[in-house]
Amino acid sequence: MIKIGQLNALTITQITDFGVFLDAFDYGSVLLPKKQLSDEPEVGQSINVFLYFDSDNALCATREKPIAQVGEWGLMEITSINSTGAFVNWGIEKKDLLIPYSEQRARFNEGQTILVYVYTDNASGRIVGTTKFNKWLDKTPQHYKSNQQVELLIAERSDLGYKAIINGEHWGMIFSSDVIGKLFIGKRLKGYIKQVREDGKIDLSLQKIGVAKMDDLSEKILDLLDKKDGFLPLNDKSTPDAIFKVFRTSKGTFKKTIGGLYKAGHITIEADGIHRVK
Repeated sequence: MIKIGQLNALTITQITDFGVFLDAFDYGSVLLPKKQLSDEPEVGQSINVFLYFDSDNALCATREKPIAQVGEWGLMEITSINSTGAFVNWGIEKKDLLIPYSEQRARFNEGQTILVYVYTDNASGRIVGTTKFNKWLDKTPQHYKSNQQVELLIAERSDLGYKAIINGEHWGMIFSSDVIGKLFIGKRLKGYIKQVREDGKIDLSLQKIGVAKMDDLSEKILDLLDKKDGFLPLNDKSTPDAIFKVFRTSKGTFKKTIGGLYKAGHITIEADGIHRVK
């Protein structure tokens, strides 16, 4: 089954001087230009191509990979604005993506970089972008548990912190007090469910919560000590940035964890760093 706006594996049916024709099933044949071919093609060979419609509504194939396929989010730069809407660089030569005015939460400027969701408009059949994410999120019941690891996409900055998209399905919030390291719109990272509130809103953390968080960090510290001949130049006096660079955790969590390892007799804490007890 052909999926417009996504990558498809299509078979070469004909080779010409200007490219190859691919079997696009119900859509007939589609041309892949010669400049898109890196190897000597053969009839029957399968090639992964991205399929889209051009401005004349003709099916096109390319081996270029767009910044985001249909059903995905991506950071894109606005290249032009006209009476139809804003056009963004989709990552495909000679094919920008339209964001109609009806799909814009705010008016944009050329050169601005924004987070865009790509979808197929049911009425026109055109692939377009939107910055109105609410209609694509929180449409299914949330099913998360505390400390569950999830995939996050930073989508918005607010006075409270950062709004993130969880597993491409739900909204969540990383409060400023839980921010570790540098966050920015479009950044993808792993996070954890901190809690699901009674109203259904989801609080997020960038590290495990409570004992589970400390146990996980304890293992990482001991494993790294074993790999580094029993010494790490970090202790409770180290800067938050130095600690985050190695363990991607807060200084407070790091201090509690090495304190527990010290009391358990696994390490000593010296002025130059922590040492593994043999």
